[in-house]
Amino acid sequence: MTRIVKYVLRDILRSRIVLAYTGFLLAASFGLFHLGGEISKGLVGLLSLVLIVVPLVCLVFGTIHFYNSYEFIELLAAQPVKRRSILIGEFLGVAGALTAAMIVGIAPPVVLYAASTTGFTLLAVGLALTVLFTAIAFLGAVATRDKARGVGLALLVWFYFALLHDGLMLLVMFFFEDYPLEKPAMAMIALNPIDLGRVIVLLQMDVSAMMGYTGALMKDLLGSTLGISAGVAALLLWAALPVFASNWIFRRKDL
Repeated sequence: MTRIVKYVLRDILRSRIVLAYTGFLLAASFGLFHLGGEISKGLVGLLSLVLIVVPLVCLVFGTIHFYNSYEFIELLAAQPVKRRSILIGEFLGVAGALTAAMIVGIAPPVVLYAASTTGFTLLAVGLALTVLFTAIAFLGAVATRDKARGVGLALLVWFYFALLHDGLMLLVMFFFEDYPLEKPAMAMIALNPIDLGRVIVLLQMDVSAMMGYTGALMKDLLGSTLGISAGVAALLLWAALPVFASNWIFRRKDL
């Protein structure tokens, strides 16, 4: 598995797409801190960038890479190599390359302009989202053989988590406003890793007015060390479950 990880990692790090992604993150990060004027404004702008761009890139790139590597995967499957090693090796290689791009693109401006708990929390959330959305991309690609359908599914997942989920949650709150919804609201927020990441970072900042409805609710319910720990645990669970599910499907799939 180690050789597979090294091969995939070396191949992806030389990709123009990953290099362009890294350059975009680096330029956008420095630009947000320069244009924002205040560090807090730069962090909020960078957070928005991370929550929108990182999941989209990880979903689309991870899905396309899996389909483009299908012949290589079939070749490895014909060898005395466990399927689990093949899938995990591919996943770790892609996630490692995208994580490296994230670090190179985000870490320098954060260290220079916002070397604080909030800044490093933002970086950690970005890394967690990179890993978990890469895992979701692999799950979608393993589950369906058709490339167009797989890419479409990846875009649909991003659209739901980035745009649709908050609207649906607001609709539920509106129709059931006369009922106690604290626990159901927590459950709905936990079902969206982008929301979780956003709230974990913003809970470190005094910007509750900019957090939106779900963020403000999370600040009331989870505005403590225990609450933030629960949010981090939920993100880790989001990263682990797709890996286990895709491994289970891949081991039983007819290549």
